[in-house]
Formats: sequence, C-alpha cells, structure tokens
Amino acid sequence: MTMLKKLSVLFLTVLLTGAPLLASQPPGGAATDGFVPLDSLPPQEQLPAAPLLVTAYAFVWVLLMAYIWSIASRLRKVEAEMATLQRRTPGAAGR
Repeated sequence: MTMLKKLSVLFLTVLLTGAPLLASQPPGGAATDGFVPLDSLPPQEQLPAAPLLVTAYAFVWVLLMAYIWSIASRLRKVEAEMATLQRRTPGAAGR
C-alpha cells in the first residue's frame, strides 16, 4: 500500500468514527426536557419543511441531470471511436 492510500484510509477512518462523537448531544438541555408543541415555539426556532424539501429535490435532480449528461458524453465518445475503427478496418462494414 502506498503512503497516500494509507493516509486516505486513516483520514476516512478518523472521519467516520469521529463524526458520531461530534454529532452527539451533551446530556441535559432541550433534548431531555420533553416534547414541546410547535405552536409554543418562538418563530425563530420553527423550521419550515417546504423550502428544505424543495432544495433537496432540486439537488437530487441536478445530480441526476449531471449523471445523465456524463453518460451521454461518454457514449458519444465511444460511438465516435467505434465509427473510426469501423472505417479503418477493411471488410468490417458488413458485420
């Protein structure tokens, strides 16, 4: 294994094992106080779901379109190479 691979494996290991530790909540605080109805929260603490949902769907659609564009461009390159090889190879036009 090269040094770069070892470092990348180490980095990913630290990242994947350290992220849950950083994401955990400290004991006490709002999470242990119990259920708080949405109506009783101040407006700055309410998080509307619609903008987040639209953003998530838009992000997925952008990724999907980029993936399809990537596949189409690679397919065009392969088809062009096949056409070039077919012109170069004598007697291959009938196959």
